[in-house]
Amino acid sequence: MNSKLVMIEGLPGSGKSTHAKWVQELLMEKGIDARLFTEGNLDHPADYDGVACFEQDGFMNLLSEFPSYKDILEDRTLRQGQHYLIPYRKLQEEGVDFPDELMNKIFQKDIYELPFAEHVQLITDKWARFAEEAIQGSVTYIFECCFIQNPMTIGLVKYDTHQWDIFNYILQLETAIKDLKPLIIYMNQSDVKASFEKAVGERPKEWSDGFIDYYTNQGFGKNEGLSGIEGTIEVLRQRKKLELHILSLLKMNKTLLDNSQLDSNRSKQELRTIINEMV
Repeated sequence: MNSKLVMIEGLPGSGKSTHAKWVQELLMEKGIDARLFTEGNLDHPADYDGVACFEQDGFMNLLSEFPSYKDILEDRTLRQGQHYLIPYRKLQEEGVDFPDELMNKIFQKDIYELPFAEHVQLITDKWARFAEEAIQGSVTYIFECCFIQNPMTIGLVKYDTHQWDIFNYILQLETAIKDLKPLIIYMNQSDVKASFEKAVGERPKEWSDGFIDYYTNQGFGKNEGLSGIEGTIEVLRQRKKLELHILSLLKMNKTLLDNSQLDSNRSKQELRTIINEMV
């Protein structure tokens, strides 16, 4: 097995989740220890989800303000250098009930709410640590959408920062994982509007409402005066344009898998060919 990392990217509704599961199945058929990490996995080895980051003074102030939560925060907070990382979503799932005031203070320091440069440093550091560990083992990792989508989302959708800052962020991640001989599979659909409307139709209304709000009330969407579903689709079109450009800049193995026809048999056969070539 040459590659120790397969990454599935693409827009909402493009089939990322389904194809990521198929990749895992195809690798396991060949006796490969393949581990899939989907979007939102709280134990992701290279990304953060639901984790807040405090400097020492801020963390100590938090403990002082909320002494009844001091023990659990001290016990569960991970220290990385000068950073204190609080896995608040995992704590919530385990039954910890943070009061609103404390939760608001923690959420403001979520790694995906931090200023762009600070966010980039924390994420690239974690990818580098992941790569150092992964290269020593026999596991092949499959990541759904965190390599291109997450940098594009925070860079374009949240902050509308310069595209070269976003590209440089992703290129730093590529450098961090180059020894894993990664493969990226980009799920392409020709009709962005139809793809997104399909996703909206298949998912809960809370998801689409939150997605539309995130895409149009900040960053690129807000600066361009976009709103509603149509505005969100326009942001997605811009995102796809930039993603395909960054894909062309990457030096790693990569392939564009056209899923426009939603032909599962054809897609799975194409995936099988891709997997056979990488084994």
